[in-house]
This record gives sequence, structure tokens and C-alpha cells, in this order.
Amino acid sequence: MADADVSAELMQTPLHDLHVELGARMVPFAGYAMPVQYPAGILAEHLHTRGKAGLFDVSHMGQAWLVGPDHETTARALEAFVPSNVVELGRGRQRYTVLLNAEGGIVDDLMVTRPVAEDDDGRLFLVVNASRKDVDYALLRAGLPDAVRLEVIEDRALIAVQGPKAVAAVAAHAPDAARLAFMTAAPMEFDGIACHVSRSGYTGEDGVEMSVPAGAAEAIVRALLADERVRPVGLGARDSLRLEAGLCLYGHDLDETTSPVEADIAFVLQKRRRVEGGFPGSGRILGELAGGTGRKRVGLRLDGRAPAREGAEIRLPGGPIVGVVTSGGFAPSLGAPVAMGYVAAGHAVPGTELALVVRGKELPATVVAMPFVPHRYHR
Repeated sequence: MADADVSAELMQTPLHDLHVELGARMVPFAGYAMPVQYPAGILAEHLHTRGKAGLFDVSHMGQAWLVGPDHETTARALEAFVPSNVVELGRGRQRYTVLLNAEGGIVDDLMVTRPVAEDDDGRLFLVVNASRKDVDYALLRAGLPDAVRLEVIEDRALIAVQGPKAVAAVAAHAPDAARLAFMTAAPMEFDGIACHVSRSGYTGEDGVEMSVPAGAAEAIVRALLADERVRPVGLGARDSLRLEAGLCLYGHDLDETTSPVEADIAFVLQKRRRVEGGFPGSGRILGELAGGTGRKRVGLRLDGRAPAREGAEIRLPGGPIVGVVTSGGFAPSLGAPVAMGYVAAGHAVPGTELALVVRGKELPATVVAMPFVPHRYHR
């Protein structure tokens, strides 16, 4: 399918025309025409993000408000869907969490932010995955109490700027960005344009995500790209960056059968929720925390240069199948292939030698701790 055909048949972000102008190769993703790479290519975009700053259009993600009469009411309403401690989330703080089904499986992973302003008490800002936003919104609307409502945001773009030079580049236009700590957020102005900025991201690097008016998105991006430190980056490098950082992708490493314990993201359960329970699937999840689970998400470092992709069998060398790869590819920062997958818990210990089956051939691999590339968040 030609790029023009892709763009004509799919939804477009407010930055679509700029992507085309910049020479992006557009592909279908979660119902949108999205840039997978620009002329420099995925490898160059990946390494530029690790060295300076990459700019990502993530406007396809879902943005919404939960609105209630006060923080505790709204937070407890959300806690009926997630295992995290939202009630005690501080003003201006952001938290990664998951929506759960009744069996403790993950419906989606998302970011939740409590606004810093007292006037916004009772409001929580949600950012959900593009491929799951309709499912998420339906789930929330069906289960929210009368006092709390979901307001979907349709007139905003979402821009991520990631890398060791990212915050400095943004702060040249929005000085308050430099004052944010990791996983905090605040309203601020970018060249006089009102934005909501969080110090977070999906690459393992320092950086920000900016919710901006849709009509102002192109001007903001052009201003950032005028800085030699900043280059546009597509979905290809976004995927290789998050893989090196050991971060999950919904629909690949997470799904409605997978629990947070199996996925090795049990940090989404803060102490109060572990003690009190009461969230969907709490019996299963708390039982797995106490007694273990049958499978675990692990990192895998492959020998040689050939990568293993999603769906590859994980075996004991010359023996039975013990798991499956859920994400895999070449890690440009390491110059080597890596993968993530689920294996029987008895084979999840770092140092375990396994084999990944690619085109009928066993490739030697070793279970390793993640992230593959150290996180460099601003603490």
C-alpha cells in the first residue's frame, strides 16, 4: 500500500502534514497514519535519541479527564479499576498503572496524573494506549459512580521529547520544564502557548511529554526541530528504544490474560493496595505475590547477530518449549539482538541458558536482568 493510500484511509494526527513534509514513511498503526521512520533511518534516529534528543508524535494516544467533586472521590473511583494507590498520589505527581479485568488480566497500561493546582482538585489526567482507548473508555464509563465522569479530550496533541538534551531543548521555550522532577507534571507556557508537561517517557531516557492544543502542535514542533539537538523520530526507533529499556508494549508483552506479577511490573501495587486488596483480580494477583506464578517476563540476550521476533519459541537447548518471545529485535545501543518473553518460572533466573527458535534453527540465548540499557531518568 502506498503512503498516500495509507494516509487517506486512516485517522491523522494534527502533525500529519508535517510528517509528510519531513519525508516520513507513513504506516498504519492503531487506526492512524503514523511515521515509522524519516529519511535518516531507524538506526540514526535511535542513536540520536540516546545521544541528544528525539521528538515523537504520540498524538494517537488517548487523553482524558476523570472528574469528580474532590480528589478522594475521583481517586477511589479509579482505584476500582487499577491496583495502584491513587488516593495518596500527591499534587503534580504522575503514576504508571494498569486497568485490570475481573481475572486480574491487564486491559491496558496507562499514566495517571494528579494536577498540581488546588482548583483542579477532583480531576485526574489519563493517557492511555491508542489501540485500547475505546475499550478503556467503555470500561470506565460502565463502572464509574454517578459522582465521577469521564471527559475524553479530542482537541489536543501529544508530543514526546526524549534524550539527554531533551529537557534543555524544551526549556529554551518553556523554562519551567527544567524544574520538573521525574514523574511530575505541571501546566506551563511554551512560547506563550498553554501546555501540560510531564517529565516522563517511553525510551528509558530523561525527557518530557507535552499535551498541547491541536492547532498549536505544528508551531511547537517546528520550534523544537529548529534546535540542532532535536530530530524527528518515528515508531521504528520508538520500539527499539523501549525494548532496550525493558518497557512493555500492550498487545505484545501485556494482554488481558497477563497479570502484573507475571509481567514483572508488580511495582504498580503500592503497599496500601497490597494490604487492603479490593481491586479487580486481587485474589489472583495477591496470591501470585505471595506464592509465585507459573510464568514470568524475562529479558534475553542472544548470541550472534540474528534477532528473534515476536512469536519465536523459547526452548531448553535441544529440549522442550518453555516459553515464547513477545518482543525482539536488534538493540542499536548494544550492537546485539535482544528479546523479551514469557518463560516457565523455573527458567526465569538470570544466567539461565535457553534457545530461541528462528526459522527452525535454535539460537543460543541467556536470561539477563532488564533494562538492557540503563535508564537515565532525572531523579
